[in-house]
Amino acid sequence: MAESVPVTSPLLPPLEEFIPYLQQIWDSKRLTNGGPFHEQLEQELADYLGVKHISLFSNGTLALVTALQALRITGEVITTPYSFVATAHSLLWNNLKPVFVDIDPLTNNLDPKRVEEAITSATTAILPVHCYGIPCDVEGIQRVADTYGLKVIYDAAHAFGVRDNGASVLNHGDLSILSFHATKVFNTFEGGAIICPDAKIKQRIDYLKNFGFADEVTVMAPGINGKMNEVQAAFGLLQLRHIDDALVRRRAVFERYRQALEGVPGVRLLEPPAGLEWNYAYCPILIDAERFGCSRDALYQRYRDQDILVRRYFYPLINEFPMYRGLPSADLSGLPHAWQVSRQVLCLPIHPQLSTEIQQQIIDLALACHAEQTRSSSTALEL
Repeated sequence: MAESVPVTSPLLPPLEEFIPYLQQIWDSKRLTNGGPFHEQLEQELADYLGVKHISLFSNGTLALVTALQALRITGEVITTPYSFVATAHSLLWNNLKPVFVDIDPLTNNLDPKRVEEAITSATTAILPVHCYGIPCDVEGIQRVADTYGLKVIYDAAHAFGVRDNGASVLNHGDLSILSFHATKVFNTFEGGAIICPDAKIKQRIDYLKNFGFADEVTVMAPGINGKMNEVQAAFGLLQLRHIDDALVRRRAVFERYRQALEGVPGVRLLEPPAGLEWNYAYCPILIDAERFGCSRDALYQRYRDQDILVRRYFYPLINEFPMYRGLPSADLSGLPHAWQVSRQVLCLPIHPQLSTEIQQQIIDLALACHAEQTRSSSTALEL
């Protein structure tokens, strides 16, 4: 291929559409600290997503860190090992102890039964992830939280615009966190947000992301600088004008993969549940080496040799990194489903600009790999 094929590509509307926004910023000289574009984006996002309140951040990780601060979480927090490291890192930054439990092998999300088994007297919260934008068992998790008096903060980095039975998945739990990183469905270059259920908690979060300032002379908490600037916010407003078309294009890419690879022995695709309005943020496939004919890593290398930059999201598991290995809950024997999925998963390229020609090459390579290994196995048996 003339150029490498990334696993994702940022949604970038026409540059000429962004210039008027920049001109307004230049004219106003208002670059940050809750400017007009920032305020407008908060309102438009709340309306688009179907949530009550939203607090914008410069990135999703700071939003996670601040959400834990806002709810005054202490002690132990039960979370998933199958996620991007920012999920667990936010706990360490708050001097909290992550407790890893296993996932449901079908949804790749926290298993409420395993959550309940892990609760101790030091447990104060649950930090689940809507992995790949597929909702967690929110009812099961909430039952556990209500029974034991725990807070629930959802890492919804993948779940922009996702609706379950017509309602936003972001309204579950005490808080939900979004990421607007360049790799996400909706981006503000970098960025993030906390979804808030009421104005009171939003006000506390807004204080915390601005060093804790309540007014010019009053600092009410040891806050941080997590504010989104006006350039990011302006870009977000422009993104909203194009997001629906981008979601339609993403769905078309996903459906082409599904139609081509569904039924191939040893390949399992993600299956969004009925009633879900999904955002097609990722296209993970699971490779069963015995049935497919070659391992996930062998297929990964074939793609890489062709400059197709597939990714193994999420491998290795978070608990396998050095800063987490010493935790009792990091023992892989207690995380069999997460371990297996992490050794089988391969995320294929998916984004609105992916051409059908390039996608067909990606599909053909997978089919060719399977066919070659099947012929090789048949020949070996004949001999």
